[in-house]
Amino acid sequence: MFVKIVFIFITLINLNSFAQFKTENIPFTGYLPVDAELISEKYSPSVVNVHMPSSEKKSVFLAGLMSLVVPGTGEIYAGDYLKAGIFMAVEAAVITTALIYDKKGDDQTDKFEGYADENWSVVKYAKWLNTHRNAQIAIDETTPGLKPWERVDWNQLHIYESEFSHKLPNHGDQQYYELIGKYQQYSGGWNDFDPNDPEFHNLSPNFLFYSSMRGEANDLYNIASKAVIGLYINHFLSMLDAAWSVINYNKDIAMNVRFERTEFADHSELIPTLNLKFSF
Repeated sequence: MFVKIVFIFITLINLNSFAQFKTENIPFTGYLPVDAELISEKYSPSVVNVHMPSSEKKSVFLAGLMSLVVPGTGEIYAGDYLKAGIFMAVEAAVITTALIYDKKGDDQTDKFEGYADENWSVVKYAKWLNTHRNAQIAIDETTPGLKPWERVDWNQLHIYESEFSHKLPNHGDQQYYELIGKYQQYSGGWNDFDPNDPEFHNLSPNFLFYSSMRGEANDLYNIASKAVIGLYINHFLSMLDAAWSVINYNKDIAMNVRFERTEFADHSELIPTLNLKFSF
């Protein structure tokens, strides 16, 4: 606020700056005695008020837009550096949290998918269907080098899965890794499942362990998602705060110049006086 007062005072006494303020159509010269005489010739009243709007007035729209894009920048524009630092710190914190937990979720996903490829086999699942559901799913047992998911006729598999609630997606799909650790119908594919159990009476330890691994990955992704929501909230709140800060900034100071007629022995003059009004 002190800086504003100094700035206004310097503006008042600066010859070139003062010339920009006009009362109606009076051509100010920038030299106060001459300008006072011009006003004296133009006006007969003993007092003339000239409003001088602050040249520092700032845009509410610009402040809001700046903070909507980068939280805290609108507050800097408004001169509110403390709140700018707070919004920027929150922004950095939520971005860091989102990135860290998204990476942790990816790492956990790689772990449970690798565990599934090692311990769950669509070949074993198809054999269980052939044994206990009278299925006739073709399984390639002769071609060397094939992965388990390359040895089964998936179209036939889906035909015999019609009695179940789900059909197994192709290997590698997100739903493939979700279903085999979520529904009992896929218990027969785990390498520690009892192949003689026709109704999945007992869930295998590998099934349960895999389910917990997937659950942990989902928890990590949920934290990352909440951080992203926090990111949007921080942008929105900073936008509102920046607009409010500029509104308050523009109300801080109003300035008027008052010319009062002073009578001397042989002449009269209009003497300028400065009137400052502060709002807090």
